[in-house]
Amino acid sequence: MDRCIVLVDAGYLLGAAASLLAGEPSRSRITVDHTALIQGLRERAEADTRQPLLRIYWFDGAPDRVPQPEHRRLRVMPRVTVRLGALTRSDGRWAQKGVDAAMHAELTELARNRACSDIVLVTGDGDLLPGMMAAKEHGVAVHLWAVQAADGDYNQSEDLVAEADERRVLDRAWITQAVRPKEHPGTCAPPPAPRPEIAAILSAPLPESALAAAAERTAREPRQGEQAPAGQNGTTERPAASGTKGVPTPKDLAALRGPAAAHPQPPASATLRWSSDKGWVDRPATESAEAASMPTLAQLTTAEQRWADREEDITTVGGDPYEVGQVFARRWVERLGDQSHIQKLSAMYPRIPHRVDGELLRYAARFGLLAHKDDQIDERDRYAIRAGFWRELDLRTGTERTAPSGE
Repeated sequence: MDRCIVLVDAGYLLGAAASLLAGEPSRSRITVDHTALIQGLRERAEADTRQPLLRIYWFDGAPDRVPQPEHRRLRVMPRVTVRLGALTRSDGRWAQKGVDAAMHAELTELARNRACSDIVLVTGDGDLLPGMMAAKEHGVAVHLWAVQAADGDYNQSEDLVAEADERRVLDRAWITQAVRPKEHPGTCAPPPAPRPEIAAILSAPLPESALAAAAERTAREPRQGEQAPAGQNGTTERPAASGTKGVPTPKDLAALRGPAAAHPQPPASATLRWSSDKGWVDRPATESAEAASMPTLAQLTTAEQRWADREEDITTVGGDPYEVGQVFARRWVERLGDQSHIQKLSAMYPRIPHRVDGELLRYAARFGLLAHKDDQIDERDRYAIRAGFWRELDLRTGTERTAPSGE
């Protein structure tokens, strides 16, 4: 049939683009406008082959083959089909598994079924050479596209280059129509500044219950380089050192609010310390009734709104942690019937009520922020998610928060 198909190795295309624009092949160093990129690929393919486009196949790796935000946006675009391989980590580096095999299978199947007259390959891997040769034997013209190399040399297999019917180079001018280097790569939220109050907290006297627990724990652990005496059951023991003061654990601090039978007179002023960009602030150890009754986004969302939210997440939301927090806060504020909740929540800054915070983090998990982190969102990502939440809330309420002096 007189039409063309484009097969894109996303790892090659975006990695080479990052090398060209940012100096290293890390896709985290670039920002990609996928709509503009797909449109550019379509227009270039139709111009080079002089055939109408049938479809663009986008091959990429993903953790456990779970679609990431960019994949969800791509697969709802017209004339785009996403094929995912696995993304694994070995020797500190990420590697795609199964992508080349999937491209090879698709290439040979399309050619064998005479689904098109021209195939455009955007790849550099020589493993596709047998598939390219098979496609040519079935009468398909194979066009090989390269991304301009940062050092001016080849970034493709020379065997592929030699076997291709036509070859084109996607230069810097073409790439920058849809790809930009990030000015400040990394997390959008600054790392928390050191807090001098930490030293004061650690030097404060411990309650007797916590001190006894710390001494007991110290007694069970021999000092470094010291051989502890053997106990009756063959284990080693060491007597507690007098005057030793250990750092309190969460269990030690929890003893401050233990059962009345164990602690007849617990300190009435026991509080937890919460850190924020305002400094250290005291909060009650348990949530107030207002915080516990704060409505969640799920309670405020109708079935129609839930469907629209899903569409927006797929097509618009990029998955940046800060942006995710803003989107969640915008929906929460816009759907609140009782606007007094906004002022109550603002007064709780920097602490988000537990039930709302848990829902916020679960929403963020949809965007792949849990990947490769043992089902835990990275600390900086959590900081950025909550910072975006508070920023959107402040924009809605006109609140201006300033960092404490000295930071």
